[in-house]
Amino acid sequence: MRTFFSPAQLAHAPTRELHNGDWVPYAETPARAEAILAAIGGAEPAVDHGDAPILAIHDTAYVAFLRAAHDRWLAAEREGDAIGYAFPVVRRRPLKLDRIDALLGLHGFDASTPIAAGTWASAYASAQTALTALDAVLGGDRAAFALCRPPGHHAGADYCGGYCHLNAAAIAAQAARDADPERGCARVAILDTDYHHGNGTQDIFWNRDDVFYASIHADPATDYPFFWGHADERGEGPGAGATLNLPLPHGTSVDDYARALDAALGAIAAFGLDLLIVSHGADTWAGDPISHFALQTADYTRLARTIAGCAWPTLVVMEGGYALDALGANVASFLAGF
Repeated sequence: MRTFFSPAQLAHAPTRELHNGDWVPYAETPARAEAILAAIGGAEPAVDHGDAPILAIHDTAYVAFLRAAHDRWLAAEREGDAIGYAFPVVRRRPLKLDRIDALLGLHGFDASTPIAAGTWASAYASAQTALTALDAVLGGDRAAFALCRPPGHHAGADYCGGYCHLNAAAIAAQAARDADPERGCARVAILDTDYHHGNGTQDIFWNRDDVFYASIHADPATDYPFFWGHADERGEGPGAGATLNLPLPHGTSVDDYARALDAALGAIAAFGLDLLIVSHGADTWAGDPISHFALQTADYTRLARTIAGCAWPTLVVMEGGYALDALGANVASFLAGF
């Protein structure tokens, strides 16, 4: 399987986040990508596809905010990373807001997703990495891996959160839909295997019937992001039935996870698809510091073989996983299944 990565993705390096009521070192570090690269033996470079694929998913004002947020933070005579502290419960009406603190709240939903000096460059490169790997799959490769960092599945059309700023999986899905007819994909499915629900991806495609979203994740009654990912969320309007959430309890091991995966793949097969995008998180591993499943390293090969056995063209996009000592081995194990 070909792998793609851009060194620009290492520029995003916040120092801290608010987690469980205290300031802690930022968990989504450049060392994550470096550990994966070391384990899988390197990657091909990403190619720049420009802003257009990003703007096909993300709101123009939001993208402009991301580009300028850290500069505006410094211009307001702040130090370090830009972090919001006031968030609207409901966006009741359009407002003309200019202060950086207001914009951070408007375009974010947590205090765990700082914007640092290198955030835009890394998020942009992460999207380009996914698009380059997509090119490989549309060009005939059976599968390709986009080593995306920072991750993306918590980012919505106009907001960031959960360490995510641009939604690489969603950008790739839309780019596949928009490709020329000879290479394009009329129907795309996204399978999210990260420990945490991909609320941003769900939001983006909530009302659409051309992209199916299936997620296997920790029950949001007990785990982040809490407000999305419950089993009764199935989409609305034309998208009714095109969302499938399979929440699982703490302590889930491979046999129960495999049953959920079979259910997700069955629903995807019934949907019918031209391309599968896997938002893969290795934070389902038993020793992950912020998660509570019980998968072992060898289990990832088994699960990936189940996905690969469906014989769909597949783009794998990296999401979470925060146990640095095991992360590379866990990702390598998953890729081995393809």
